[in-house]
Amino acid sequence: MCLGCVTRRGILAAGLAVLSSPTRAEASVEPRFRCVPTAGRRRVALTLDACGGGFDMRIAEALLAHRARATIFATAIWLRANPGPLALLRAHPDLFGWENHGAHHIPPVLGSGTLFGLRVAGTLAAVRQEVEGGAAAIQAATGRAPRWYRGATARYSPAALEEIPRLGQGIAAFSLNGDEGASLPAATVERRVASARDAEVVIGHINQPHRPAGAGFARAIAALAGQGVEWATLDELRPVLA
Repeated sequence: MCLGCVTRRGILAAGLAVLSSPTRAEASVEPRFRCVPTAGRRRVALTLDACGGGFDMRIAEALLAHRARATIFATAIWLRANPGPLALLRAHPDLFGWENHGAHHIPPVLGSGTLFGLRVAGTLAAVRQEVEGGAAAIQAATGRAPRWYRGATARYSPAALEEIPRLGQGIAAFSLNGDEGASLPAATVERRVASARDAEVVIGHINQPHRPAGAGFARAIAALAGQGVEWATLDELRPVLA
């Protein structure tokens, strides 16, 4: 399985594995943001995971063409592997913010085994290493310390949810899953993302250039721009965990 995408079949298989085997990763939760609408406005926060792998220029070109602001959640491994895309996006600091997706794209889940094909952190000490290593990589690459952390798979052990804020990182959830790990068809992604409501926090993936999902996400950016959406950051929306 690629580092940056989780398929619907993989989600089902992983969920069954967790339920059926006590030697697997412990039960985890997927926190979601709750939209807090603002009267008379339609603001949307685009958040794009760069887990590992490559760079989806289709999405980047749409963001640039429509002056759409987005927050990139990058891992240390993606930053090292993609100096060109990093430089391209960093040349537009007014459009792109950078936040923490971890050092090695390891789920912040305790126990043993795997989750969606990724070996879990296992211990709180390993969770801290993943969070702090990712934060250090963002700081080194951008000159700015990240404020938000989104774990690989976006699932967390309850103990990790308590520990991560102690490291100075907010839990970056989402309210609208735009592409389900870049596994959805382009038309489905376009329809989902283009339907974003006011104060929606959308998650997508910018590291899968060969998946159809990216084309749909790019078209949805154009559709939202045509609808007069205001682009926002997490800090501006101040979303709350549901």
